[in-house]
Amino acid sequence: MTDTIDEPVAPGGGTEEPAAEEAGTPTSALAPDELVVLAPDVLANSLGDYLHAWWRRIRGGESGALPIIVGLIVISIFFEVQSSAFLTATNIVNLFVQATFIILLGMAELYALLLSEIDLSVGFVGAVGAAIAMALIGAPQNWVWWAGLIVGMAACALIGAFQGTIITRLKIPSFVVTLAGLLGWQGVLIYVFDTDKGAVGGVITVSNNVIDDLVSGSMTPAGGWILLFVSVGLYAVATVVRTSRRRAQGLTTPPLSITLLTVGAVAVAGVVLVYICNLNRGVIVPVEGVPWVIPFVLVVLVFQSFLLARTRLGRYIYAIGASPEAARRAGINVARIRTFAFALCSFTAGLAAVVYASRLGSISVGFDGGTYVLYAVAAAVIGGASLFGGHGKPIHPLLGGLVIATLTNGLALLNISTAGTDIATALVLLVAVAVDSTLRRRGRSGAGG
Repeated sequence: MTDTIDEPVAPGGGTEEPAAEEAGTPTSALAPDELVVLAPDVLANSLGDYLHAWWRRIRGGESGALPIIVGLIVISIFFEVQSSAFLTATNIVNLFVQATFIILLGMAELYALLLSEIDLSVGFVGAVGAAIAMALIGAPQNWVWWAGLIVGMAACALIGAFQGTIITRLKIPSFVVTLAGLLGWQGVLIYVFDTDKGAVGGVITVSNNVIDDLVSGSMTPAGGWILLFVSVGLYAVATVVRTSRRRAQGLTTPPLSITLLTVGAVAVAGVVLVYICNLNRGVIVPVEGVPWVIPFVLVVLVFQSFLLARTRLGRYIYAIGASPEAARRAGINVARIRTFAFALCSFTAGLAAVVYASRLGSISVGFDGGTYVLYAVAAAVIGGASLFGGHGKPIHPLLGGLVIATLTNGLALLNISTAGTDIATALVLLVAVAVDSTLRRRGRSGAGG
């Protein structure tokens, strides 16, 4: 079984041919320039063709992540005008660190959203896994940190698979099952804190330096640059090798200019990030370097991107989200794939809860998993994922999480209350959904016309 994709990939993750046929036009009947618009990343012959096709797609409603990126820039400019402290190195790094928990929880929720489902339990399921891990790592068990994490994350995956099995086998809506999970696993969390010897006063403290340094620790400045150069180098090599392999097999490939431009954009973004993180952020003692949690989130992002875009499991998830019946008729084991997706959802939520525990130094009975799951859904949707399934990428919860963190951080600098922050987040969510819905209607009307 091959794990690579040889077809042009649609923005939502599936191939573009079915989309063209649903619009009433067989792909074989489309003109060459219309095919380029469908998949400019592999069918454009030059940078000019790519930019022309990209603009036509935006006009047709396929704007991708552009609106949220523009919105993030506008919000950042607004807060910098209102407070000169917003774009300082200290605040930017703090903002990134604050966003990591919501970003990871949004990545977890993405698995369910792609299936046109929802998982309301991810907050408390992740907290249960993190609590198990922290309890095993701490006294009196004193497990090595990686063994405790494996057991805690495995527990999350098993919980997700259990809930997914109930959803798929008993045909109970995911909203009902995961709402029950939200309440039930919250009770389990309370029980663990009340009975586990590692819990004192309803709190399990992070007692391992590796876990604690995940958020509070930083790489050396030199280490950050080395990691950047190695990562960009590996990305460039992988991109060139994949392009060469496709060309050798007679498949369509993007022009060299687009490949180099993509690698260059990644390199520039990485240089800016590492440069900012390497600036001294300390007041009494020097504090500099990239926080470990940032590359940790990027590793999860790369893994999830590969899984969804380059494996059969990922393609099947997109196919089921777009049309479960069509996926079933194509021979996909819909129940199994959905169960896998819910297991991955809970596993990623466990990683998010570990980041949460590392940032606060503990995880407690006061963990508000019910609120955090709403922020997770908001992050994915604000970033560009669809609530109707079949459309979304891991970059979407990352962008959405950054928007939520930017709003929270910026409004705090302006001394706006929590109530004002919640209202602002709600308005941004409504605007993001309204823009997405409007662009989709425009795209469908354009396709139909």
